[in-house]
Amino acid sequence: MTNLEGRVIRRRAAIAPPPGARDELWILAELARRLDAPGSWSDDPARVFDELARASEGGVSDYSGLSHAALDDGLVAHWPFPAGSSGTPRLFLDRFAHPDGRARLVAVRPRAASPRANELSLVTGRLLEHYQSGAQTRRVPSLNDRSPHPRLEIHPVTAGDRGIADGARVHVESARGAVVAEARLSAGIRPDTVFLPFHFAGDESANLLTSAETDPVSGMPEFKHAIVTVTPA
Repeated sequence: MTNLEGRVIRRRAAIAPPPGARDELWILAELARRLDAPGSWSDDPARVFDELARASEGGVSDYSGLSHAALDDGLVAHWPFPAGSSGTPRLFLDRFAHPDGRARLVAVRPRAASPRANELSLVTGRLLEHYQSGAQTRRVPSLNDRSPHPRLEIHPVTAGDRGIADGARVHVESARGAVVAEARLSAGIRPDTVFLPFHFAGDESANLLTSAETDPVSGMPEFKHAIVTVTPA
């Protein structure tokens, strides 16, 4: 795999698969066979990686200098890694990927609404125990027992102004929808801001509160911020 640092890492199986489990390469090779696809379809990871290396030679995503054997020898490899090179630890050390080698900076003016009296800024994010939508981690008893429901992180002063005690159920409402969560008082958050994790589904989903707006260029939804009111449930 290639991580966000650009480092190419050789991953190995941690445990033997249970009976009947099939890996992705077997599935792709079998699918190709059933579709009468021409050519050869190996299910050997080393051979497939070598083919990737050959196919990528000369391109932007060049892996031609890498192989399972090289990675097994402890090679510190950063993509792109053309044959005969030592890799690219810093992709844009000398120039950026434009004809003149210079970066393109684009000024952006945020249009986020500011909270009015009695309103708060809601930000969404992760808990230690869960990952993304929680579809996997909420099925792990040891993780789900630690965080079975969303907790709204709120500053003690903000909570006190609203008559909210630590652990109390609170009603969080935006122009789009509403969620009921458990209050968690924390001096580590700003008094004008509350935090809600996005790992939960149904009527506990943080996205019931967030905007349906999307960025006009990237299409990315505005799931990270909303204006809300918080009251005791």
